[in-house]
Amino acid sequence: MCGRYSLKADISQLALRFEFAADDVRHEPAYNIAPTQQVLTVTNDGERQAQYMRWGLIPFWAKDKKMGYRMINARGETVAEKPSFRTALRRRRCLILADGFYEWQKLGGKQKRPRRITLTSDEPFAFAGLWETWKDPEGELIKSCTIITTAANEYLKPIHDRMPVILPHGVESLWLDQDLDDPMVLTSLLTPYAESELAAYPVSTLVNSPRNRGPEVIVADAASGGLTAAAPENG
Repeated sequence: MCGRYSLKADISQLALRFEFAADDVRHEPAYNIAPTQQVLTVTNDGERQAQYMRWGLIPFWAKDKKMGYRMINARGETVAEKPSFRTALRRRRCLILADGFYEWQKLGGKQKRPRRITLTSDEPFAFAGLWETWKDPEGELIKSCTIITTAANEYLKPIHDRMPVILPHGVESLWLDQDLDDPMVLTSLLTPYAESELAAYPVSTLVNSPRNRGPEVIVADAASGGLTAAAPENG
């Protein structure tokens, strides 16, 4: 599962790294991104384009946008079969930009410790994402997206049994390739990221609430270990 992440890099760095024009894109550092918020994505319609979408995919056939609350993640093992995701897998894939994500490690009972996971290089990266356009009853078009997850690698298993699919740099272009629509090929890309390239550290319980959005959220919390008995809030 992936229910919270960060993107503190500036837009010029992101534009260079992910090869899009930054002229019309506004971005402020975000340290505690939660479902239903607008998140920065990159799509490809002949050229790469950065745009914001609502986190929590709303299928085009949904009757209510509340369905998106249940669609913040898509399991890589079944994404090619689920009606909510299978068309988007073939036609509407995106990169969801991040530089860290959070998981809550169970410690026994109801106690959990929030941890932030990054690349060892601390560089930005891309989650494998899918997107859709949904029209509400008033006619407004809403673009929304979901993060694909997979089984955790051995490094992250002690923290959580699932992890978001982080696309290696060389695979990002293939994921965005509009000529590629073979579900078998696409799902073969949805694998756990290399263990040796990930780092994790405890953070404070500030991350539990999406109301806490400042840089203090990502500060290492070695003293208390980030121990909490509360589940994270969403929305």
